[in-house]
Amino acid sequence: MNGTPPHLVDLLGLERAWVIRLFERAEALRERRGTPQAPRPLAGCTAALVFHKPSLRTRVSFTAGMHELGGDVVDLSGSEVQEHGRESLEDVAHVLSSMSQLIVIRTFAHRIVQRLAANAGVPVINALTDFSHPCQILSDLYTLWRRGRDIDRMTLAWIGDGNNVLNSWLEAAMIFGFTLQIAVPDGFEPDAGLFLEAEKRAGGGVRRFREPTEAMRGADVVYSDAWTSMGQEKEADWRRVVFAGYRIDDALMSHAKADALFMHCLPAHRGEEVTDAVLDGPQSIAIEQAENRLHLQKALMETLVEANRSVGALAVGAGRS
Repeated sequence: MNGTPPHLVDLLGLERAWVIRLFERAEALRERRGTPQAPRPLAGCTAALVFHKPSLRTRVSFTAGMHELGGDVVDLSGSEVQEHGRESLEDVAHVLSSMSQLIVIRTFAHRIVQRLAANAGVPVINALTDFSHPCQILSDLYTLWRRGRDIDRMTLAWIGDGNNVLNSWLEAAMIFGFTLQIAVPDGFEPDAGLFLEAEKRAGGGVRRFREPTEAMRGADVVYSDAWTSMGQEKEADWRRVVFAGYRIDDALMSHAKADALFMHCLPAHRGEEVTDAVLDGPQSIAIEQAENRLHLQKALMETLVEANRSVGALAVGAGRS
């Protein structure tokens, strides 16, 4: 697929047309899933899955997705792959590249993914770091695309913490033309450099508001996430105090458009960032988002692995000439 990056570390640099083609491939895989015509393009391939953080949707979607594409997975933990472990990340990248066709890593420090990608001979996929969550946002955009929403003209309101998911939304705003309206408390802003870059480059504009109600005005999509992320558990009590006015309930949803969709990447802390009435209500597409991780990531794995194969074949051909 033209424009395919060697790795998916972040969304910056991705071409809009390439992302749309990824959606189309995900849709084709969805339609054939469970049928005799279901393709198995990754037969004989192995994905090395490295998980330093707990996972439900990410682990299941990558594992099931790889199996459905005909491949296999090897699960690795922090004891096998560490930043300061018994062997360097550079050596880990070289070894895994010699034995697998794909590396998927969910970890804390973003630099771990960057170092693996810089040294791996196979695609590396960022399945979440403290800085970003590109697979989540790609699947969220795919969900909205399937819903018939105009990604280039919609308005998305982010209410809550300026975390890794929001950082990836900022990157997405530099690919598509949607407007991103953010309401976060002081001291909980997204990455400052990324925000400034998005302010300059986002087609639909990026704006920060002090009050959640202001960010909600005109929103086609309302997005929330947990106030306390993994690794921040000791901050949970005072975060509840700071974020008290940022809970998405029916009253706050009323400030968005009448047909606005509610999105949440899950897991949700029910009663904190969102009420049961909203999360389980007719405007919520949170479970749909979760399922779409499978379809989008199948397309992503297939695309990256096949592009890497093509590069390898070209290199071999050049060597024989």
